[in-house]
Amino acid sequence: MLATIASAALQGIDAEPVDVELNAAESGEPRTIVVGLPDTAVKESGDRVFSALVNSGFRLPGLRTTINLAPAHVRKEGPFYDLPIALAFLCATGQLQAPHVGDFLIAGELSLSGAVRPVRGALAIARLARSLGKRGLVLPGLSAEEAALVDGIAVYRVESLDGAVRFLSGERPLEPLAPTRRVARSAADVARSSVDFSEIKGQRAVRRAIEVAVAGSHNILMIGPPGSGKSMIAKRIPTVMPAPTLDEYLEILSIHSAAGRTLTGELAPDVRPFRSPHHTVSDVALLGGGTIPGPGEISLAHNGVLFLDELPEFKRSALEVLRQPLEDGDVTISRSAGKVTLPCAFMLVAAMNPCPCGHLGSQQHECRCSPGQIQKYRNRISGPLLDRIDIHVEAPALSLTELRSTELGEPSAAMRERVHSARRRQHERFGGSRITANARMSQAQIRKHCAIDARLGDLLQHAMEQLRLSARAYDRILKVARTIADLAGAERIDAPHLLEAIQYRSLDRNLFYSP
Repeated sequence: MLATIASAALQGIDAEPVDVELNAAESGEPRTIVVGLPDTAVKESGDRVFSALVNSGFRLPGLRTTINLAPAHVRKEGPFYDLPIALAFLCATGQLQAPHVGDFLIAGELSLSGAVRPVRGALAIARLARSLGKRGLVLPGLSAEEAALVDGIAVYRVESLDGAVRFLSGERPLEPLAPTRRVARSAADVARSSVDFSEIKGQRAVRRAIEVAVAGSHNILMIGPPGSGKSMIAKRIPTVMPAPTLDEYLEILSIHSAAGRTLTGELAPDVRPFRSPHHTVSDVALLGGGTIPGPGEISLAHNGVLFLDELPEFKRSALEVLRQPLEDGDVTISRSAGKVTLPCAFMLVAAMNPCPCGHLGSQQHECRCSPGQIQKYRNRISGPLLDRIDIHVEAPALSLTELRSTELGEPSAAMRERVHSARRRQHERFGGSRITANARMSQAQIRKHCAIDARLGDLLQHAMEQLRLSARAYDRILKVARTIADLAGAERIDAPHLLEAIQYRSLDRNLFYSP
């Protein structure tokens, strides 16, 4: 007898419909065959399913069982199909009478005892079920709670194979989960964060540059000797970032759900991501990929921060793959199993030493690097990548007086309030569009919102000529100037705003190119 259960396959951060077709025939040698481009985890599902069936009190007739996962051209991976296969087997052998089972989309992993375990990509599966017009979605535990964030689809939570059978047969009705709503962090929650900018000693110029960068979601590079506080500052950036909007939050959750990170509790509610990969990270781990393309570090940092410490120590190839994502805010990955486009609109925060030993220009230590070593070290960062970093700021070594000082710096709460005010102006400016920050402005928006008079135009032209900056740097200076004006509450860009934006590019050629 033939039975079909509706399920899904994860493709990037989206889901595609998959029909689990199971035919149980008395003819032929008793065995189980899985077809439809399954991976190893799917092929092993038969052993898990039949053990779960036995331990849940169901019988296993000696039949030839053929399982087809359609459409056959879509590669299937992971344990998504354990629960659908078990339910299809029960329908095919007459142990489950569920005439309305086709109204539900079902996914879940089975343990050998018959308990149901959560699966990745619950948000994508919920959106798929809604688009297909399904009556509801049957998912295990944490996956069901996650799927309940999506409006317009009933989500039913089951804890075991037996519970799913009783629900679908009508023996034990279940109420759909109430729509989940995120709880925004209060000011007190932010204040109780384990890190705060008040712990940073000195570095006023760097703190100001960070505030400008966060206010407009600009990329920033900090250059300074070891111990100057670059990493400490970077790790405190999330404490001054505004909470994500609902749309941004769902985008973040979708990516982390597809990567399985929401199931392990790695993503705190209502907090922007902060990713800090080690400099040995591979190109694929950074960009994303795999047999079936999945999110990498840049996508996991979407709507948040990607921190690259010791920037020149990263492989050149890994750094170069960042160029297109930094420009476009998304990345397209092509593999033999398919092509996916993943969002990756992140704020890049990078840190580096001025030379291999780190003491170039230091008053306390002598630099032992030769000019050739220094030039080779600096050349690990290409000009095109540097052009895409809006703000470059020096983080000098702290003096003994600053180190001994017990005076606290300005707290994150004060910086966060100014950032909120600037971001509110940007939301009003770009209202209705997907642009939420100045760094993402299009050319047309730059012409409209970053207009400067002839006097300021001459000033910018002179700076461009003196620093030998590129056309891309021209646009980025205007975007940063617009953010500085927003922090000052100004309607138009004025000379002080433009001059501050220009000085954030002054390291462009002085540091990275020989005279």
